[in-house]
Amino acid sequence: MSFMTARRFFISQPKHLLAYGLGVAILLALPEFIPNEYVFRVVIAVIIDIPLALAQNLITGFTGMLTLGQAAFYGIGAYTSALLVMRMGAPWPVAFLAAGFVACVFGILLGFPCLRVGSDYLTLMTIGFGEIFHIVALNWMDLTRGPMGLPGVPPPRIGPLVFNTSQRQYYLYLVIAILCYLFMHRLTRSHVGRALIAVREDEIAASTMGINVARYKLLAFAFGTLWAGFSGSLLAHFLAFVGPMTFSLNESLFHMQMAILGGLGSLPGSVLGAAILVSLPQIFQPLYEYRMLLNGGLMVILMAWRPQGIMGTSAAAKSAKGHFFKQLGRLFGREETDSTESSGRFKPSTRQPPSEELSDGPIEG
Repeated sequence: MSFMTARRFFISQPKHLLAYGLGVAILLALPEFIPNEYVFRVVIAVIIDIPLALAQNLITGFTGMLTLGQAAFYGIGAYTSALLVMRMGAPWPVAFLAAGFVACVFGILLGFPCLRVGSDYLTLMTIGFGEIFHIVALNWMDLTRGPMGLPGVPPPRIGPLVFNTSQRQYYLYLVIAILCYLFMHRLTRSHVGRALIAVREDEIAASTMGINVARYKLLAFAFGTLWAGFSGSLLAHFLAFVGPMTFSLNESLFHMQMAILGGLGSLPGSVLGAAILVSLPQIFQPLYEYRMLLNGGLMVILMAWRPQGIMGTSAAAKSAKGHFFKQLGRLFGREETDSTESSGRFKPSTRQPPSEELSDGPIEG
């Protein structure tokens, strides 16, 4: 951002600056008001999931690709960071960056074949990739130790500073989550973000206007999986353990629910969705084992009450929601539903041949 651009921003948006400043002040002072260690860890878990929700929203909400394999890249980042630190003695900053870039490489490799198929097959391919990763992590005993996982992952360390307390990890993870939000905010409001939205709305029209559709889809895949890998590194060093059961299909569905609840195409909505879906099951601990059931019920209520999500008030969010359900309908073989309902009348599936409609015979009557 240039000096003149920054000056115009500060002059034209004082209310936004006041809100941002107040929010940062609250986040910095929050540890002083957290009553116990359990609540502290719940807050950190929310912060870890914020980049995941933002990444899912970038891929699905802004680009229109329905993917359900985000947990695999989450797991790739977690295992990469833990293995580099524990077995190769790499510093945590190096392991953190490597976790994101390794997940990004796998995302790009998966993105190339996904771009050659339709949106419904893309969803199935991402589900398949997630299941492949889960099975490999569960059975590769020499590398991942299978279902026993990798215990004893050390806390993050930057030089002499060790983040071995909840308060230190809170501030470290908060800075990373804020950087992720600023990155996504800048990306989605740049020419890249406008191109992604154009691709979501109509790929043919976007291609006609000179947008390289495949390139921008791959770019969204790369950035989304990059931040999923970063979140995986944060999780591994927060829990001090990495196991394959964390990175199942249910986790991918959980990330999608965060984006839908907050509002597809809304970055603040992703943050809110992560906060609600992560914290509520922890607050009502007896209901935790029914988490997926309650989340599903919450989605049904939300679709009836506010289909665009809690914070999806803009036209872009409504458009992203409509595109999402169109892709979901194609996945389950209901491509003709929208066209039939939009006409307001029944459209027969068969019609008479033109030779019978325009007969050359005499007209009776």
